[in-house]
Amino acid sequence: MPGGPTVRGVALSSETPARLRLWSLAAMVAAGLLLIVLSAVMAAVKEQVRVIGEEAAPRAATASDLYFGLSDLDAQVARMMLIRDDDRFAAAQADALSAYLRRSDEIDADLQRAGTDAAALRLADGLAVYRRQAWQALSGESLGYYTQATNTLHLELLPAATELRDASQDQLADAYAEKRRTETAGIAVAVVLGGTVLVLLIGTQVFLARRFRRLMNPSLIAATGVAAVLIVALGTVLVLQAKVLADARRDSLLPYLALSQARAVSYDAAADTGRYLLNANYQQDFDRKAGALSDGDAGLAALSGSDEVGKRWLGYRADHERIVALADSGKRAEAIGALTGIRRGDAAFDFFYFDSAVGVVAERRQEEFAVALRDSDRLLAGWVVVPIAALGLVIALVPLGVRRRLAEFR
Repeated sequence: MPGGPTVRGVALSSETPARLRLWSLAAMVAAGLLLIVLSAVMAAVKEQVRVIGEEAAPRAATASDLYFGLSDLDAQVARMMLIRDDDRFAAAQADALSAYLRRSDEIDADLQRAGTDAAALRLADGLAVYRRQAWQALSGESLGYYTQATNTLHLELLPAATELRDASQDQLADAYAEKRRTETAGIAVAVVLGGTVLVLLIGTQVFLARRFRRLMNPSLIAATGVAAVLIVALGTVLVLQAKVLADARRDSLLPYLALSQARAVSYDAAADTGRYLLNANYQQDFDRKAGALSDGDAGLAALSGSDEVGKRWLGYRADHERIVALADSGKRAEAIGALTGIRRGDAAFDFFYFDSAVGVVAERRQEEFAVALRDSDRLLAGWVVVPIAALGLVIALVPLGVRRRLAEFR
């Protein structure tokens, strides 16, 4: 009949609701999958930032502190050995004992934080041996006990501390690498699955426009906008917080760890000044350590970014050479006085002056890393919930957008 429905028109009419339901369902399922995956990714990234900030980075710092503490522990023993029988240095003796006990407590706390790592257990066992040998030496039994103690330090304790430090830094690197993999996966999912959601939403709108001659569907336009904004915002957050933490690791954390290591070597070198007055064989050890701290990219000036730190270390090296010259000329008492004195130009004063400068730089870098961690955490705040809210809205808007069109076929 003229003007009646054609066979093609009837077929299209019967296919339209099914195809519209299929487009809508596909968009909702894709949005649901995106919701689950993005929430999981953001929860994982947030947890990985926590692991870096509360576990991996502190563990690396603790291992560096252990090396530093052990070096200073032996430096204090050397001081006490030199002045134990001289009443003129009673105040210095008390100061060295106080520093020894304080550093010993710090080492015990660091070992407790290090847990049951094999290197940490070896350190604990070796430390007990070292303490026994040191106290035997200080009790006046034999200078040989001090030689045994310092050998225990250099042949057992410091190598174990180095192993622990290297392992902790490897764990830190692994934590960063795992976080990078999660971020890469999150961005890939946002692009691929998020793009699929957008294609399906736009495809649904195109289908509606062709079948119903309606160019505007506010609900579907809103759903598309929400999904697009979410994908762009989430990718931006992942990239920004990754850059914040990567920059902080490169510019603050790793330089801090390297400076802590150099600081420990400086304490060990300073102990060699005292050891030289007990045994002249330590001069070569001092020269090797002091040279490493003065030159190149591993030098204190380079690691601290401060020429002042380098100059203060050179000042201490000059004190060392003066003490060696006094000892070599038979002026042992004067050499001990120059080592333990508290006036400018005395080794103890100048080393404290140098170490204070190093401490300021180290604390600043620690704080910079802490600030970066807080910034990263702020960037991620709420992002476990945001995909749920945004994509939940998308899922709700899709049926709302097609409901009226489907109702026309009832």
